[in-house]
Amino acid sequence: MKVLYYDCFCGISGDMNLGAMIDLGVNEEYLLKEISKLNIDSEYKIDVKKTIKKGISGTKVDVILKKQYEEHKNDDHHQHCHDHSHHHEDNHEHYGYYHHHRNLRDIENIINSSELNDRVKRLSIDMFMKVAEAEAKVHGKPLYEVHFHEVGAVDSIIDIVGAAIAIDYLDVDKVMASNVQLGGGFVKCAHGFIPVPAPATVEILKGIPIKTGLVNFETTTPTGAAILSASVQKFTDKLSFSIEKIGYGIGNRELEIPNVLRVYLGKEEKSKETEDQYILETNIDDMNPELYSYVEERLFEEGALDVFKTPIIMKKGRPAVKLSILINEGREKDVLEVIFKETTSIGIRKYKVKKIMLKRDFARVQTKYGDVAIKNSYYQGKLIKFKPEYEDCKGLAKEKNIPIREIYKEVNRIMEEI
Repeated sequence: MKVLYYDCFCGISGDMNLGAMIDLGVNEEYLLKEISKLNIDSEYKIDVKKTIKKGISGTKVDVILKKQYEEHKNDDHHQHCHDHSHHHEDNHEHYGYYHHHRNLRDIENIINSSELNDRVKRLSIDMFMKVAEAEAKVHGKPLYEVHFHEVGAVDSIIDIVGAAIAIDYLDVDKVMASNVQLGGGFVKCAHGFIPVPAPATVEILKGIPIKTGLVNFETTTPTGAAILSASVQKFTDKLSFSIEKIGYGIGNRELEIPNVLRVYLGKEEKSKETEDQYILETNIDDMNPELYSYVEERLFEEGALDVFKTPIIMKKGRPAVKLSILINEGREKDVLEVIFKETTSIGIRKYKVKKIMLKRDFARVQTKYGDVAIKNSYYQGKLIKFKPEYEDCKGLAKEKNIPIREIYKEVNRIMEEI
């Protein structure tokens, strides 16, 4: 099993994450080409360079707004202090006051109208939603009326979409992270002094294990927090995999400790894996059955591992549905929000389950109809079963105008001969 692990001993910000991903092995040219699909190239430039922080070599990424850069050249004394309750990435270089105050709807339109693949679009919007929901709650505004630059600034768009592109490129089976260091102290902003971590950061990281006070500086930003909240399935300081690659993303600020984000790419070699997960379930007898499909889709978007429905008979002979959702602990908050907002449920049962899984990996086979991804499962080091990916088979069946069973038959024939 391929694992991506964020070691947030000095927190995480959007620019440090991009640097770490490139340093880990995400192809820089590919990343920049995919980002350009957002069609906002005229507003920014991206500077990528190798550098050293406290003796640690890594990659530093700066997203520089082109208009800011011109203003900086014309006025060397122009300073800018960002409002940390709206927060911007402290590890970025900033050269002026120019920002596009886009709202969440604007961001969704930019992403959805691009040629990025669907997985990147979904993960990017999920990350932006984390930030927007936090900002809306902190400032007491409706979600789609949040216009703060943390939601709409070009550099935040690049950081978040770039993070989704990098995770998609690495194609890992699991994303994990350490407990998250937030820093400490106070920071001066437009409203005066506010405590570190910033209110939006705390809101995003609810339910996620954190650490504070390592330095008197904000080490985790709302963008960094959103990247973790939307993508990480498990938070733990214990490593249980073999490390294959290491990357370092360099921050801008000089601290007493290395201001870097370390990431690992590793592999779990066990023939089977045991993992603690949770079942959330509720009995529903008063909801339009047409809504279940939409609810299920939303639950998967928010990180549910599985969703299933069981017909039951409740008191007084009323037919009902038991809705069951399998989750990792870090996804509970988002899944509960969907259940309470989108269904008629007013209460949830939760209990821990232990999941035992075979070791799995993915491969591609070339058929006469086209490439198909295969999920392989191993027990005691031996391949014991395989399964063609349904979406690939469906796509080829439509493209070639043949029954989908013919695709499965061809894949099975090839796999039996290997």
